Amino acid sequence: MDIKQHIRTIPDFPKPGILFYDISTLLAHKDAWRACVDQLAEIVRPWAPTKLVGIESRGFLTTAPLALELGLGFAMVRKQGKLPGETVQYAYELEYGTDTVEIQADAIAPSDRVVVLDDLMATGGTMAAAVELIRKVGGEVAGTACIIELTGLGGRDELGAPFASLIQYDE
Repeated sequence: MDIKQHIRTIPDFPKPGILFYDISTLLAHKDAWRACVDQLAEIVRPWAPTKLVGIESRGFLTTAPLALELGLGFAMVRKQGKLPGETVQYAYELEYGTDTVEIQADAIAPSDRVVVLDDLMATGGTMAAAVELIRKVGGEVAGTACIIELTGLGGRDELGAPFASLIQYDE
């Protein structure tokens, strides 16, 4: 099944000049969503992860069902201040400023082989920050993946880890 047919584009969202790739139409179509999870499983399985990490917030939608499918645990990387308990943070540079992501301190064991997932990769900044955060807490990053990749922005070049995507748009 061609899951690209189930991605809706919305011009000028969230601001003028941005073309938003909306996965809600993919999530709503049970056969396309099943195919998406199956395709992600085919990509991720050879990396032999022991845990999957999803990036806030649509990355959670991608990662949780995949973790269940593969019989793995799932941990969340979120923006600062969104997780309860003790957390570990990683600050990273944006085009104009900085941002911080964090993970619960006990979410990743030093022996964990982790695959980091999100719904979409553009510049790769958040994914690269999540990769560095996993390394900071002692996990091994076995790979990274997403449903949609905007190839013209070069995000995969920033990761320092294997990367795969199901759908590519030349932006």
